[in-house]
Amino acid sequence: MKTSWFLRFSNGLAQVSGRASTFVIAVALVIVWGVSGPFFHFSDTWQLVINTSTTIVTFLMVFLIQNTQNRDTAAMQIKLDELIRAIDRAHNALLDLEELDEKELAVFRKRYEKLAQEARDNFRSASDDIEMPSFPEDEERRGKKER
Repeated sequence: MKTSWFLRFSNGLAQVSGRASTFVIAVALVIVWGVSGPFFHFSDTWQLVINTSTTIVTFLMVFLIQNTQNRDTAAMQIKLDELIRAIDRAHNALLDLEELDEKELAVFRKRYEKLAQEARDNFRSASDDIEMPSFPEDEERRGKKER
């Protein structure tokens, strides 16, 4: 599969910028800039150098990070969609949820919140002969009953 120049560039830059050595270099540059202040009499130009360079780097990194995040999110959504599709009892209506608007998502969220609450209620009311992990609120409830 042929990849675009921007994809190769952004992946490479993301890898380099995420390294500990890159962070150390950035810290070293800031230290060199700070130490050089007296030599330049803490002039406006001296301050402008760090302000301009950090602003440019930050501006460009926003787009790099967003590009990387967009690709990672898209890949993750495709993988989740495939898992949903592959599981027999899963609801295929959940495929591609990220494309829905807030109102449509709220309908799904409400349904799954209800299912989760029912599952927690069933879990808590399970027979005592089954060893179940406890929740902090269960401990509080037991403490109140013993009093």
